[in-house]
Amino acid sequence: MTDQIADMRARARRIFDSAVRAADPVPALRQHLKTAPRPRGGGRQIVISVGKAAPAMMAEAMAHFGSGCTALAITHRGNEADSGGAPLRHAGHPLPDQAGHDAAREVIALLDEAGPQDQVIALISGGGSALMPAPAGTLTLEDKIAVNKLLLASGLGIEEMNLIRQQLSELKGGGFLRHAEPAPVTAYILSDVIGDDLRAIASGPTVAPIGSRAEAARLARSAGFWDRLPQPVRAHLEKTCPPPTTPTATNILIGSNRLSLEAMATTAGRSARIVNDHLVGDVADAAELVVETLRQEATRGPAALIFGGETTVRLSGTGLGGRNQEMALRVAMAAERLLPGRWVFLSGGTDGRDGPTDAAGGLVDSDTVTRLRMAGADPAALLANNDSNRALDLSGDLLVTGATGTNVADVQLLLIE
Repeated sequence: MTDQIADMRARARRIFDSAVRAADPVPALRQHLKTAPRPRGGGRQIVISVGKAAPAMMAEAMAHFGSGCTALAITHRGNEADSGGAPLRHAGHPLPDQAGHDAAREVIALLDEAGPQDQVIALISGGGSALMPAPAGTLTLEDKIAVNKLLLASGLGIEEMNLIRQQLSELKGGGFLRHAEPAPVTAYILSDVIGDDLRAIASGPTVAPIGSRAEAARLARSAGFWDRLPQPVRAHLEKTCPPPTTPTATNILIGSNRLSLEAMATTAGRSARIVNDHLVGDVADAAELVVETLRQEATRGPAALIFGGETTVRLSGTGLGGRNQEMALRVAMAAERLLPGRWVFLSGGTDGRDGPTDAAGGLVDSDTVTRLRMAGADPAALLANNDSNRALDLSGDLLVTGATGTNVADVQLLLIE
């Protein structure tokens, strides 16, 4: 690796780190809590924090409300951030598990006990959908796990996946509010969804659902996995019932992907440009867009081109990886065939986790594919097997940050010399 490439990679990492810092929910939450509602007539302050940023958000809430509030935080394993003394549960992500199921029952018990004199504060960040599984009706945790596996491999967007998830849950799609009623609820939300649709963030526990059971069933059929759903899930979605009423709540957005992209542009300097803040859909299509941008910009001088979004991966192999690692590998392979010159591309999740791996994503450059072949690997075969984690490990291009304590979806950066 040349010194120039090494310097570009170090710069890319600094710019990525600025995106993560901009997604820190604590400063924003601190400002909003100054006007947070309090309980009436001797009622309780109930604070429930769920998601990848749950411990940090809860710690700030505990500092504001004091130890006298009733509190519970749920986050993913590996996130050892301090929760300010509040009880903290660690659960499975991206697949739900028994620990998350038990934590969800704790949440339901707290909400069911709330009365009109109490005040419920919900602190919501990305990942909450998997971390707080509460199967609806007679469904089981095993049913929910099976559905989640199908959804994660389906290539559906986050709104489509959450349309289905909401219909199978006691807490998603406004279920949190229905259990809390008649207690008032104020939610402070860190968005990991492009476009900031509150119904899709953590599957919308404090907003009305995206759709109905019938719409969820139609989507599962059109996506081609209806027959693979567990029979109880199919029966649940086919059962005719009136749509549930959803109590109102005060929902306040405190952070988003766009703010992180703007922070990256500031850090990158005059050569920076936000090319696309809605990089969604199939990862193969998104990678083609990035490569076409690289081809167009390569002859125009130095540039720092910024993208943001959340792509999907349609699994066909048995390898290990994630959408950011696969995008990085795809860009490296396509750009090697098309372009000379030096460039660096980073694709990373602001939460520090990409799929079921320890990496946040990939940081590749114009020599990545050469390093892969020198390691005796076949890049095309690894990609075909969805084995981007192994590929980037062999080339030394995994982006590893550890859990960041926040989550505003994914960011991408293309540096061109």
